[in-house]
Amino acid sequence: QFQAGDPVVIVELQDNGKGIAEDHLPRIFDPFFTTKPTGVGTGLGLSVVKKIMDLHNGAIDIRNQPSGGVMVTLLLRADPGHKA
Repeated sequence: QFQAGDPVVIVELQDNGKGIAEDHLPRIFDPFFTTKPTGVGTGLGLSVVKKIMDLHNGAIDIRNQPSGGVMVTLLLRADPGHKA
């Protein structure tokens, strides 16, 4: 997706929760995957975010932090001609 020298925007979000169980990490972007009880959430949130990132030729990475919580990294191609 990205090549050396591509202008990118990187957004990193970190929380200090308990993290994601290692056996759940491979499935977090699967539609309808949830660890919540029936009737509480749909399991679509992260699959929708992943689809949006894919449609914008971006990337998303979610990993547990050694100190607890997770780090979410979003990468999007920047438009070098865009004026803020």
